[in-house]
Amino acid sequence: MSCTLGEIKNRADLIIYWGGNPAECHPRHFTKYTIMQKGKFVPGGRKARTMVLVDIRETASGKAADIFLQIRPGKDFEMVTTLRALVKGQRVDPKLVAETGMTVEQLQDFADRMKKAKFGVLFFGMGLSMTRGKHMNSAAVLTLVTELNAFTKFVAMPMRGHGNVTGSDMVMRWSTGYPFGVNLCRGYPRFNPGEFSTVDLIVRRDVDAALVLGADPGATMPQPGIDHLASIPTIVLDPKVTHTSRIARVHITTAATGVSAPGTVYRMDEIPLPLRPALKSPYPTDEQVVRGISHAVAKLLSRMPGANGHASTSSVGLKDLI
Repeated sequence: MSCTLGEIKNRADLIIYWGGNPAECHPRHFTKYTIMQKGKFVPGGRKARTMVLVDIRETASGKAADIFLQIRPGKDFEMVTTLRALVKGQRVDPKLVAETGMTVEQLQDFADRMKKAKFGVLFFGMGLSMTRGKHMNSAAVLTLVTELNAFTKFVAMPMRGHGNVTGSDMVMRWSTGYPFGVNLCRGYPRFNPGEFSTVDLIVRRDVDAALVLGADPGATMPQPGIDHLASIPTIVLDPKVTHTSRIARVHITTAATGVSAPGTVYRMDEIPLPLRPALKSPYPTDEQVVRGISHAVAKLLSRMPGANGHASTSSVGLKDLI
C-alpha cells in the first residue's frame, strides 16, 4: 500500500493530506514531490492534480488545497469508517455523519473522487495518529486505502515529524519484526501500541530511567510525560541543547550526523540515503557513545556474582541489540 515519492510525483492525480500541515512542516513537499511537479504520467502538473486537505482548522496548507474538509476534533475514526461504508456503497446515518462536522454529500463526493482517481495517495500526519484514537486511526486509514485498491491504485504514507524517524522504524522492523511499540523485557520482542509505545510508558510513569538519542520528547510530549522525564535519571545524546536536554540529568554532546558524522538516514518513503560528513567534530558520534555505554554495562555485569568472570547473558543481549 505504499510507494516511493518518485512514483507519487510521476503518477498521483489525487493527493490527500489528513491531519498534517506540509506547507509549514514539510515546506519542500508540494514543490518537490506532489502538487506542483509535472510527472511522467501527469504532464499537466498542478492543473492535472487535485489536492484535498482534511483537518480540524484551516492552516497554511489550506491555501494550496482544492478541497478543504474541516472535521471536528477527535472525530477522525468516525469519518474514516463512514468513508469506508460509502466506498462500498452502503447507507450511512446522516445524523451520525453530522457529528463529524461533515455532511453525507461532502463525504460521498470525497469517496467518489477517491474511487475515480487513477492514482491516489493519502498522507496522514500527527493530527490523525496522535489524537483521540491514535493507532486505531492509523489502522482505519490503512484499511480504507486497502479497500480502495479494489477500484483503483491507492497508497498511504505517514508524514513523519522529525528527521530520520523512519530510520528507527526500519531498524526496529528488521531486527524485531515490528516498527515501534516494542517491549524486550522478556528477552523476545512483544508488540502492542498503546501499551509499549514510548509516550504511553512515560505518561503512565512505568519507566524509572530514560536514554534519549537524537530526539526531543520534551518538546512534543504531554506535560505529564515531560514532568516524569524531569523526575527520573534521563540521559540525552544530542548535538545541541533541546527542551529535553534542559531537564535531563546528563547531556552528552555528539557529532551531527551528516554534517560531522557519517551514517544512513531513511526518507519518509523508506529510501535509504547515505550521508558523508563535510566537517570534522571534536565530539563522538551517537554510535560511539552507545557502544561505550554498552561495554561499561557489560563490564559491570561481569563482576556481579554468578558471572564467573565473563559477561553475563544480559550484557551479551544488550550488545547484540546495539
